[in-house]
Formats: sequence, structure tokens, C-alpha cells
Amino acid sequence: MRALRLVLPLVAALGLSACGDLNPTQQRVATGALGGGAAGGLIGSFSGNTGLGALLGAGVGGAGGFLYDQSQSRYDDRRAPPRYDNRRRGDDRRYRR
Repeated sequence: MRALRLVLPLVAALGLSACGDLNPTQQRVATGALGGGAAGGLIGSFSGNTGLGALLGAGVGGAGGFLYDQSQSRYDDRRAPPRYDNRRRGDDRRYRR
């Protein structure tokens, strides 16, 4: 029992550290799969098949997270292509005195 107290926080820390370097798409898919799995497990428990409900819910939630990410990518400034300014700066002689 004492060893379990030492191992359990280590396993939890390793599991959480694996999610540290996810890009926004991976974060949204993982969040959708986690929420879908929880909701599917809850709904599946009413019909007596919790595992299948959680599995189906995770799949649908992950797909929903991916579709949401794709629809939001045009509004996300971090992933948008750079906008180039056509005005010339510093070398246009018309504006120099």
C-alpha cells in the first residue's frame, strides 16, 4: 500500500506531462474525445453497456473536436498565414524631404 502511494502520483505526473506540447488541433481533438467518452459512458451506463458507449462517444467527440478546429482555424491568428503589407517602408522617395 505504501508503494502505491508513491507510484500513483508519479504515474499521474507522467500522464499529464505527455500533453504538454500539443498543438491547438491536438488539444481540441483530445478535449472532444475526453468529453465525448465521458458523456458516452454515462449514456451507455443506462443501457447496460458502458464500455461501448464510452468508445463510441470518444470517437464522435474526437471527430467533433477535429471539425470544430477546422472551422475555427480561419479565426485563429496564431495559425493564420502572415498578412503582407504592400506598402513600401523606408525606401519610398516620394515621402522623403
